[in-house]
Amino acid sequence: MKKYFAEAIGTFVLTFLGCGAAVSLGCAESNTAAVVGTAIAFGLAVVAMAYTIGGVSGCHINPAITLGCLLDKRMTVKDACGYWCGQIVGGIIAGALLVAIYGCESGLGANGLGGVDGSATCGLIVEAVLTALFVLVVLGTTDAKVGAGNFAGLAIGLSLILIHLVGIHFTGTSVNPARSIGPALFSANADALSSLWVFIVGPLIGSVIAVILWKIAGPCGCDNCEK
Repeated sequence: MKKYFAEAIGTFVLTFLGCGAAVSLGCAESNTAAVVGTAIAFGLAVVAMAYTIGGVSGCHINPAITLGCLLDKRMTVKDACGYWCGQIVGGIIAGALLVAIYGCESGLGANGLGGVDGSATCGLIVEAVLTALFVLVVLGTTDAKVGAGNFAGLAIGLSLILIHLVGIHFTGTSVNPARSIGPALFSANADALSSLWVFIVGPLIGSVIAVILWKIAGPCGCDNCEK
């Protein structure tokens, strides 16, 4: 249970601080400084949590990462379900606190399809591609055979900053269903909830793609050959 509770805490921190920064800074395409600040906030939240709860749960704090680890046979189905429950609960609690502080009219940092002219297909593609890249970094840096060891959290956090710098223009960047669910449930913007499925399905598709790529590019597990 400690692992699941840790995932709830970590997802809460990521969602609350990342989306909170987006609201506080007035993140919008026309506000470059706010976009950079928001990207940094999400990345630093991941780094902070990686070194806080990484030793407890591995600090997935993202259902897409948990799916990737499950498909890569790094965890059981039971644990994956526990992680997903903890992550979603953490994201929802963060959304509730955000609306209590900022009010539902603030947008709460919820994701949307405005940057892709409302196209769900484009949104799915953007989220799938960005999540695939992100989960690929996670799988690579946390692989015991070739990973970055104690620097994995830093590498993952920095990659999330880069991904946000690209994705905020298009979808506000989710790459994390739990981070999207919380704000969408409380936002006054009806589009946030109606398009929420894009930010659940897209990242999960991206996670599957990442696992396939890692199976091709990652270590084969054989001591007598090299890829």
